[in-house]
Amino acid sequence: MRVEFASLEAWLTHIEGQHSRPIDLGLTRVQDVLVALAAQTSAVVITVGGTNGKGSTCAMLEAIVRAAGYSVGLYTSPHLLRYNERVRINLAEASDAQLCAAFAAVEAARGATSLTYFEFGTLAAWWLFCQQSLDVIILEVGLGGRLDAVNVIEPDCAIVTGVAMDHMDYLGDTREKIGFEKAGIYRAGKPAICGDPQPPLTLIEHARAIGADLLVQGRDYGFSGDKQQWKFVGRRTSRNSLAYPALRGANQLLNASSVLAALEALEERLPVPMQAVRQGLMQVELPGRFQVLPGRPSVVLDVAHNPQAAAVLADNLANMGFFPDTWAVCGMLADKDIEGTLKAMLPRVDHWLLCDLPGPRGARAAELKATLQTLGAKGHIELFADPHSAFASARSRVGEGDRIVTFGSFLTVADVMQVVTRAT
Repeated sequence: MRVEFASLEAWLTHIEGQHSRPIDLGLTRVQDVLVALAAQTSAVVITVGGTNGKGSTCAMLEAIVRAAGYSVGLYTSPHLLRYNERVRINLAEASDAQLCAAFAAVEAARGATSLTYFEFGTLAAWWLFCQQSLDVIILEVGLGGRLDAVNVIEPDCAIVTGVAMDHMDYLGDTREKIGFEKAGIYRAGKPAICGDPQPPLTLIEHARAIGADLLVQGRDYGFSGDKQQWKFVGRRTSRNSLAYPALRGANQLLNASSVLAALEALEERLPVPMQAVRQGLMQVELPGRFQVLPGRPSVVLDVAHNPQAAAVLADNLANMGFFPDTWAVCGMLADKDIEGTLKAMLPRVDHWLLCDLPGPRGARAAELKATLQTLGAKGHIELFADPHSAFASARSRVGEGDRIVTFGSFLTVADVMQVVTRAT
């Protein structure tokens, strides 16, 4: 029986309940429905995986190719405030009507096949992109790579931004195991970009075994720069006198150089002039990634939720200048490396405002407190029922010259972002 729903909210409720497990890695079900969808395109497809930096890399790719005049579709996850954020066409979020039509197409094609929420959404985004006659489609991997739903779609180029410890329950407990899973998005004879200057051997060996054209940061391409500008050095060409990306943080040059390496590898099909590179890097936006809100006190939003991302956040905070006190609003998921993430932030935080996160995966604030005490954290620690309550408490007590940083999970940042959005 064919199912139709009138609203996006109803569709999302429907697809949430279609599979027995929220995460069920594997490609067979998705592949079967993809074939039934019969959605095809001549667009250049770029798949982006990696532990951290996927969102920034996708955003820079999108901004640059759009500045070059190409029509572009972007699929990312998770969202912060609206599901529509996950599917963008020419820099604009897909409408409710477009998403409803896409979900209906997947529902009709899947028959009796059960799909997870992410699988359903991935196929819907692909179907919608294929209706648009796009020049470029950018797809962000959800989890891992080899068995992620995005990997049923054949890319013309694949980027692995980096390999760090996260999702160990699904991907393995070493960088070598995780690197193999990430490398699963590479394809024979196609550009395979690795933004990690020290990639696991498994990633290199897998790329070599399948005959991918592997380019590694620091070996096959890289960057240099000073306080005013930076330079990309590729396999065949260089791009000089580039402005720093609008996305904050020193780590963004790693992501930007991987973007330019991918575009160099695709230049025969997708030529991009220097002006488009400059314009795209200057105009790119991505909420929740070292996002510093205007005004005082300084408010920083960052979805860092694993040790590597937290270490980058800590470095970025250190480079912001002097603040008398830093107040941290933090909520995390229980299946993350809570100890490693909090440890990375210890030197930068004076006051901890810890919060519960909802759902079965949400960690309790008391658990975060116990971890901080084990780590020997200094400063006052308070517990809250939710992120927005913690943020409100910080705002009521913070000095004008102080700083509030919200981190630990997409859920934490999203809850605070709703408060900030309403306030403005």
